[in-house]
Amino acid sequence: MQGTKDKFPHLPERISGLRELAYNLWWSWHPEGRALFKLLNRRGWYLSNHNPVKMINRMDGPALEAAASDPHFLRHYEAVMTRFNGYMDPSTGWFCSRFDQLDKCRIAYFSAEYGLHHALPFYAGGLGFLAGDFLKECSDLGLPLVAVGFMYPQGYLRQMISPDGWQMGACEMMDRENAPIMKMEDGSGEPITVKVPIMDPPIYLEVWKVQVGKTSLYLIDTSSEANDPWNRVISDRLYTGDLEQRLRQEIVLGIGGVRVLRHLGVDYSVLHCNEGHPAFAILERIREMVDEGASYRDAFERVRSSTVFTTHTPVPAGHDVFSYKLMDKYFGSYLPTLDLSRDELFRLGMNPSNPDGFNMTAFALRSSAYRNAVSRKHGEVSRNMWQQLWPELDVDRVPIDYITNGVHVPSWIDRRLGDEIFNQYMGRTWLDEHDQPAIWQLVDEIPDRVIWEHHRFMKEMAIAKIRERARNKWRKSGSDLNNVMASGVLLDPSALTLGFARRFASYKRPTLLLQDMGRLARIVGDPSRPVQIIFAGKAHQDDQQSKQLLQMVFKAAKDQSFGGRIAFVEDYDELLAQYLVHGVDVWVNNPQPPMEASGTSGMKATLNGVPQLSILDGWWIEGYNGKNGWAVEGASEGPDRDARDASAIYDLLEKDIVPLFYDVDEDGVSHGWTAIMKEAIKVAGQGFSARRMAKEYTDRFYKKALESTMKMEREGMREKAKGDIFGGI
Repeated sequence: MQGTKDKFPHLPERISGLRELAYNLWWSWHPEGRALFKLLNRRGWYLSNHNPVKMINRMDGPALEAAASDPHFLRHYEAVMTRFNGYMDPSTGWFCSRFDQLDKCRIAYFSAEYGLHHALPFYAGGLGFLAGDFLKECSDLGLPLVAVGFMYPQGYLRQMISPDGWQMGACEMMDRENAPIMKMEDGSGEPITVKVPIMDPPIYLEVWKVQVGKTSLYLIDTSSEANDPWNRVISDRLYTGDLEQRLRQEIVLGIGGVRVLRHLGVDYSVLHCNEGHPAFAILERIREMVDEGASYRDAFERVRSSTVFTTHTPVPAGHDVFSYKLMDKYFGSYLPTLDLSRDELFRLGMNPSNPDGFNMTAFALRSSAYRNAVSRKHGEVSRNMWQQLWPELDVDRVPIDYITNGVHVPSWIDRRLGDEIFNQYMGRTWLDEHDQPAIWQLVDEIPDRVIWEHHRFMKEMAIAKIRERARNKWRKSGSDLNNVMASGVLLDPSALTLGFARRFASYKRPTLLLQDMGRLARIVGDPSRPVQIIFAGKAHQDDQQSKQLLQMVFKAAKDQSFGGRIAFVEDYDELLAQYLVHGVDVWVNNPQPPMEASGTSGMKATLNGVPQLSILDGWWIEGYNGKNGWAVEGASEGPDRDARDASAIYDLLEKDIVPLFYDVDEDGVSHGWTAIMKEAIKVAGQGFSARRMAKEYTDRFYKKALESTMKMEREGMREKAKGDIFGGI
């Protein structure tokens, strides 16, 4: 299987460790790793968009030879490689200190998307970033987890906005040669190929690997020339709108993913399905056991008892449903290998309230012993939503638990805030101990002036980045001047800045702030206390309603009556998200309750001292304490619901938020504002980290599933031994 030995052939032996380092995303959340690459080639680091693989590929031999003989660089190189190699030691970590028989403890984590780095565009939004943060935290804790997903060569969507504000999707083929990703090969250098015979003709899968610290992520690619053209494009795009193609994707992800792990010799005891997209993996695990001689009933129970399922959406349209005709087309020849009838399979996936198709979430819920929503409120909503699967139980006893999402602190904390300010006032071990609540109380030790001036610097950085994007857009042939002006060139670093950046979807209500344009114009246009709003986000390419909402926002950004104080920054990605969650003054979130499952973008912002202004939904119900931001209850349903919610937000801006921000002392510091910033950091840090989340999954689900698996294995061995004894009589 391919390693990194054939990468960077021009790299001198003295610094050959840069190969493994560049192809391991460890550097993406360890500042010393990024600093080393920056020291190697400062200009190249900038031009490569912080992608070390691309940077080193572009460097010539003499430049690398010079680095290999530079004592200053070598000192840093040795220090970083020592830290990296120590981190990668598989015998270290929180998990290793708590569990025996580590060889039997591996968890297989399946997800349709992963948000890891902008060089790897395998994500559409929060679900992907949640999965990416989870992989990083599992690596930090030493959880023996392996992940499976898709290698989308066309990524998700490269967003371009037409002069009239309409989102135009464009594909940008991923530059795999210049990305931290490796194609898996056999001993003779040929691509590893895995056959999935469920389709006719069979599909052949190739496999790519992304190393995320200690965690391996295997990505499925159907573009093999062994496939016919229709099958080659299965893995091209994330979340296709074609239902048959979507079903084919989910068959490949679930059934194909299990076969990929088997082909690679990766054994695991627990399956974790992140959303319903990969749930067919459950069927393939059952088929493997039936093939080994187990009955379907025994195999189903063994798999169910070791399967974790996380549901992320309270929006009915977010749950995949496939017609029985389509299911017949693809599963007719597969069912006999399970010793399962057509009707039995369809009953597993039937939603009693809408029985006209196979529902992937209903199937996953019935086939998993451990089920969870992603916030306390989402747990309540999910139990109500799916009580029909357990009609004999009261709603509060429906077996869907919740584990509130969290964010990977090392990835999302601003480096200067963490390395310079937190290290000084909270101690240099704060990051190692960041899931201990007492650590975060030390935030109060930070002087107001220090945190205020740091944030002002971060806002200037964010606005400079937005202006740089606008300049690059202006340089392109045929660019529209009005579009460039609407993309943030007139933003003022001294003005109170609101940020609304996330996937554009109707339930997220991206146009809520535009409900009363006259009132909004007065708020943003106050000459002594100006306010500006930065919008960013993509609509799904098949979601025409959300594209219309985006167009409304863009037209407001072009409206001269707002004086350039509304901006829409196109092509929202992980890099821009980093700048915005660090640099805006207020993070705005106004979903239609109870449609927000969790909402991790607000956690990232508050972790960096950016207070949230949000409707009480998702995580904010748990996170808001009256001192760390602002909350709107959310109006009851009715035709004027949006107008009432917008009015409540305008009231908060006019009466509380704007006056507090501009209430500064003679040094220009708002002490009332910094008090809210500190409280925001404390609440997010101690309660909404991926570390807390990963430990909860381990203690509440993985540990029980592992114990169940080991118990069944022991019982199976006893039965086998008993059979051997009696067989010899």
